[in-house]
Amino acid sequence: MNKLHVEGKDLKLNNEHFQVISGAIHYFRIVPEYWEDRLLKLKACGFNCVETYIPWNLHEPKEGEFNFEGIADVESFVRIAEKVGLYVILRPSPYICAEWEFGGLPAWLLADKNMRVRSYHKPYLEKVDQYYNVLLQKLKPLQITHNGPVIAMQVENEYGSFGNDKTYLNYIKENMINRGIDVLLFTSDGPTDLMLKGGTIPGVLATLNFGSKPKESFEKLAEHEADLPNICMEYWNGWFDHWGEEHHQRDPKEAADTFGEMLENGDNVNFYMFHGGTNFGFFNGANHSDKYEPTVTSYDYDCPLSESGDLTPKFYAVREAIAKYKDIGDLILPKPIPKKNYGVIKLTQVAPLFKNLENLSEVVHRTHPETMEQLGQSYGFILYKTKIHGPQEEQPLIIQDVRDRALVFVNGNYMGVIDRWNENSISFAVPKEGVTVEILVENMGRINYGPQLIDPKGITEGVRFERQFLYDWEISLLPLDDLSKLDFQRHLNIKGPGFFKGTLEVQDKGDTFIELPNWVKGVVFINGFNIGRYWEIGPQRTLYVPAPLLKEGTNEIIIFDLHSAPEEKIVNFTDTPILG
Repeated sequence: MNKLHVEGKDLKLNNEHFQVISGAIHYFRIVPEYWEDRLLKLKACGFNCVETYIPWNLHEPKEGEFNFEGIADVESFVRIAEKVGLYVILRPSPYICAEWEFGGLPAWLLADKNMRVRSYHKPYLEKVDQYYNVLLQKLKPLQITHNGPVIAMQVENEYGSFGNDKTYLNYIKENMINRGIDVLLFTSDGPTDLMLKGGTIPGVLATLNFGSKPKESFEKLAEHEADLPNICMEYWNGWFDHWGEEHHQRDPKEAADTFGEMLENGDNVNFYMFHGGTNFGFFNGANHSDKYEPTVTSYDYDCPLSESGDLTPKFYAVREAIAKYKDIGDLILPKPIPKKNYGVIKLTQVAPLFKNLENLSEVVHRTHPETMEQLGQSYGFILYKTKIHGPQEEQPLIIQDVRDRALVFVNGNYMGVIDRWNENSISFAVPKEGVTVEILVENMGRINYGPQLIDPKGITEGVRFERQFLYDWEISLLPLDDLSKLDFQRHLNIKGPGFFKGTLEVQDKGDTFIELPNWVKGVVFINGFNIGRYWEIGPQRTLYVPAPLLKEGTNEIIIFDLHSAPEEKIVNFTDTPILG
C-alpha cells in the first residue's frame, strides 16, 4: 500500500525514504481564486508538501449547519494541491490554535455555561462526533490510501500546552480511525517535558513545534520517544501581530539557515507559515498571558509569500536553502497578479447605528445582560440598553467582566470606553427624570491558546451603578452579517457609531489595499464581504483587498466606524501595504 509510515527514525513513502519538506498555507485565509497561485509558488520554492489546519467554526458556523463552499471548500483546495504536484498534511483536530478565533472551536459551544472543551466531557465529544461524521467522510477519499494526496492527519494540536487527558486524546484518535482515516496520525507539541508528557499518546507519531534550536528540541523529543524520526510540524519562521504592538519580522537569512540546518540533518520540516494570508471578517483570534491581546486582521506572519502573495526576500533565501540538498530545477512562477492604485474615494452616505437597530438586529429582553453565546450570536457586536431612575448623585458605572471593549452612551451621548484592559468604570449623575444607558460591546476575537481558552463575549457577569446591579435589559444582536437593510442618508455629520458608504469604480481589476486616514476603529465591507478590522493604534495601517472581491464597474464600500468618523470621510485605495 502506498502509505507514509515510520520505520525506526525514517519515514517511508511507497517503501522508499521520504523527507517531508512542507509549507503551511491556510485555505481559509485566502480567496479560493488564489489557491492555485499560492500552491504553485510553494512548489516553485522547492517544497514537496502543503500543510493546512481545518477550522471547525468555519465549517459548522451554527450547530448542525455545515459549510464546505467557497473559502470553506477544503476538498477543492486539496485537489488543487494534488494537481500542482504536492502532497498534503491535514490537521482536522477540533482545536487548531492558528491565531484563529477560539482556536477553531465554534462559539456556539459556549451557549452551554458548563461546557468543557478538549477533554473527555461527553457533551463536548457529542458535538465533535457530529462534526466528524460530516468532515471525515469528505476527507476519507482524499487520503493517499484512497489514491489521494493526503499523507498524514493530526489527532490534536499542542495538547500538552493545555491538558493531559489521555482518555480524550485516545477518543479522538479512535474517532478518526473508526470513520475511515487510515493515513499516518500524529500529534504536535512544544519541546518540553510538560508538553510532551501531556500531548503524546501510544500509537500516534509525536512531532514538535518550535522556532529555533532544532538540535536541542529533537534531543528533548528523543528523551521521550527514542526511536522516532525528527519531524518539526511547525517551524516558526516569522510571527503574528497584536493590535498596539510592532510588526514582527525575522531576518530571512537567519530563518533560512535554521531551516537548512534541519534539512542537512535529514529532519522533516513543515515551514509555518509559507504564506499566512488574512483573518477576514471576525475570525482573528487573541492571546492572553499577562493581558488580553487580540490579533490584527493581517496574518502576513513575515512569510516567504506576503499577505498578498508576493515573493519576499525570505522566499529566495528559503529556496536557496532547499536547493543545497534537493534538485528543484529552475524557478517557474505563475503569472503575476497586478496591484492597483485606485486612489482616493469619498464616502457620501451614512446610516447611524442607533437609528438602524431595527434594520440590523434581533432585539430581545432579558432580566440580566446575557452573553453573545447565550443569545445565539457568535461574532460582531452586541448592544445592551437599560434605564437608571433618578435622582442619584454621581457614581461609577461598572461593567463586571466585559469582553472585550464597550462604548458607553448616556441619553445618546458618548461617555467613553470600558474595556478588559485598563478602563473599568465611567462616572455620571442621574437627574430626576432618569437616564437611558446604552453599552455597545465589541467581540475582538476569542482567545485561541492557553488556559484562558473559554472566553465568552459581551457582558459576562453584570453591570453595576456603584454597588447596585442593574436589571431589565433590552439587547440588540449585531453580527453585521447582513447590511442590506441599512437606511443610508446624505447627511454625514453624525455623532457616534455609524455606517459610511461610498463607491469605487473599477475598470481593470487588481489587488489593492485600503488606507483609512484618521479613521479610529471599525470594520470594512467590500461588496458585502467583511475584509476585517482596522484600528488607529496599529501596527497594521492598510487592509488587503484581493481582486476577486471586486467587480468591473461599481463597487460598494461600507465602513462601520465605532467613533465619530473623521471630518474628511475618505479612504485611499493604494497598491502598497502598510503593516507597521
